[in-house]
Amino acid sequence: MFPKKAIILAGGLGTRLRPLTYKIPKALIPIGSKNLTEHTLDLLKKYGVEEVVLSVSYMADEIRKYFGNGKKFGVKISYAVEEERMGTAGPLLLLKKFKETFVMLNGDNIFNLNFAYMRKMHQEEKAIATIALTPTNDSARGGITKMEGHKILSFIEKPSPEQALKQIGMPPYWLSSGYYILEPAVFDIVNGKKFAMMETDVFPAIAKKGKLVGYKDEGYWADTGTWERYNKVKKEWKSIL
Repeated sequence: MFPKKAIILAGGLGTRLRPLTYKIPKALIPIGSKNLTEHTLDLLKKYGVEEVVLSVSYMADEIRKYFGNGKKFGVKISYAVEEERMGTAGPLLLLKKFKETFVMLNGDNIFNLNFAYMRKMHQEEKAIATIALTPTNDSARGGITKMEGHKILSFIEKPSPEQALKQIGMPPYWLSSGYYILEPAVFDIVNGKKFAMMETDVFPAIAKKGKLVGYKDEGYWADTGTWERYNKVKKEWKSIL
């Protein structure tokens, strides 16, 4: 059964999309007839997610005003509000520990992945965390995974082509998409912290236990973090969502 709960990280400042994000939060930027977060909600609903926590900070009131309790969007929506920056693991510091498997994702990205296959791998590997990975030939795009089978051993952050070739091999490389399936044990890893990052605090701890898994998916993935990438998604969205 697919997880019923999800957390969407929607608190980003969207500094590289200014002046647009001076007026509206990044979570509400339009892509076609819907906004970025609505497209993400559609993907989650497709797989049976019923409850969504929006982790918000910048212009939180505008996001809350738009989505409310989620009734008109077909899901139950609640909010984790960061008064101060708490890192990408911020909602795990704010929320009461979940009792069941859940989804967490970076609201900046759109990914048309097969969540059902990802869930199957997560169960089969008995993972604490499974990260959906997207292929790239550009090693400097982000955190490139070093893997052994399905297990993620570590991330190499934005290596040069020469470093990537030496440490991992030939491309394509597999990049974290910002989409995760997680077990409640992740809450224990950050317990007591005031600031925590998924990339540097949570995932390395899980990797040491041999319980960090990578699910490779070649579905359309896009990062809306810059004007160039955002405009590209707006042109392509009808064929991919």
